[in-house]
Amino acid sequence: MQINRRDFLKWAAATAAVLGLSPQDLLKVEEALAAATSPPVIWLQGSSCTGCSVAALNVVQPATIDDILINKISMKYHPTLMAAGGDAAIQAMDQAALGNAGQFILVVEGGVSTANNGNYCIIGERNGVPVTMLEAVNTLGPKAKHVIAVGTCASYKGIPGAGSNLVGISPLKTVLTGKTLNPVISIPGCPAPPESVFGAIVTILSGKSVALDAQSRPKAYYGDKIHSTCYRRGTGSAPTLGTATGCFKNFGCVGPGTNQNCPSRKWNNGKNWCIGSGQMCIGCSNSTFPQSPIFKFGSYA
Repeated sequence: MQINRRDFLKWAAATAAVLGLSPQDLLKVEEALAAATSPPVIWLQGSSCTGCSVAALNVVQPATIDDILINKISMKYHPTLMAAGGDAAIQAMDQAALGNAGQFILVVEGGVSTANNGNYCIIGERNGVPVTMLEAVNTLGPKAKHVIAVGTCASYKGIPGAGSNLVGISPLKTVLTGKTLNPVISIPGCPAPPESVFGAIVTILSGKSVALDAQSRPKAYYGDKIHSTCYRRGTGSAPTLGTATGCFKNFGCVGPGTNQNCPSRKWNNGKNWCIGSGQMCIGCSNSTFPQSPIFKFGSYA
């Protein structure tokens, strides 16, 4: 049976008590249906720890995650958030892409495995046939209006591509070179700052362009070196990690070579950040992350 949006809202209002819906809940239902008409977001997860998604679930800026999912964006596919799995999930992804070709936003979290035709990273099944991350990226990337690489793994390879990289992890931008309607937007970080991720998505949905630097990162979030705005700068060298003042450069802090807005944004909803907690910056948003060794040990007297 087909039911339109207006009839559904009338039905929901008439049976609100049975459904346990308050007037505020009904408003959110209406807003959700309105959001469904906006360009959808398809979020793929490749070789990663899912940390970027976990960080996103805790976001409060530019809005809380429930407000973002209900009122700001139309999330059509996300392996961690959606209830469907297997063929049903891939079918939802396919339908979202087919019905919104040239309009949807493709978000990619995690590196893309390219070795052995991508068979080291399977994201689901289509009619019983495994679907690789590589296949999904190459199929959806050219059809998307915008493509966003979320996290260092998707932007540069990150931890999955470290060392000998036997599974052939490749940056998203490399896989999709010359295939996308617009330049791939990279939002590196381990995890990617959720405020930056959703800030970029909401900017796109508002019809504005995202100004990018030479590495395809949003200039608004990656314009400054961490060291240039660090409160420890100019306070001398710290004798050890964990001190209240003093620069950690002698311990391997890579803030001088890392573009990120950690000093002003901080983490955990503005609570703290690596250097603020008495530890050095490990450059998790750099193309060279993870460098080895991350920490230096020995005497620096």
